[in-house]
Amino acid sequence: DNSDEFIPKCRTCRRQAREQSGEGDHHEGLSSDEELTPTEVDEFQKSKDNVLEDSRKIFEDVHADFCDIRKILLKFQEWKEKFPDSYCDAYISFCLPKLLNPLIRVQLISWNPLEQNFTELEEMPWFRAIEEFSDAKNVSES
Repeated sequence: DNSDEFIPKCRTCRRQAREQSGEGDHHEGLSSDEELTPTEVDEFQKSKDNVLEDSRKIFEDVHADFCDIRKILLKFQEWKEKFPDSYCDAYISFCLPKLLNPLIRVQLISWNPLEQNFTELEEMPWFRAIEEFSDAKNVSES
């Protein structure tokens, strides 16, 4: 496997290039491979902005009752209370994750847990709605 030999050679080449160019701000042990150029940062930000803009349009033409997780779960709660046999026969507990997945994914597009001021998952509205639905389900079953 030549990969072990390749890494030291790359480091040596980069170090020699820094020494010849007079760059003295490099700290040993820090990788320059992951640093992005300003052009790459701008391109990434433009691409990210486009994705976020497109994600806002996904549910534009959907009735509010069918793109809000809380409202969807309320409909399932009503179904369970009014027709428990039908609800049980439909295996709703297995269907809900697949049903809610696209709605949650759209809300998580801009979520970045590596940012300083990111929102905890437990604080997000969709998480609280599912948590309330689960609590209501447990209360009615007990």
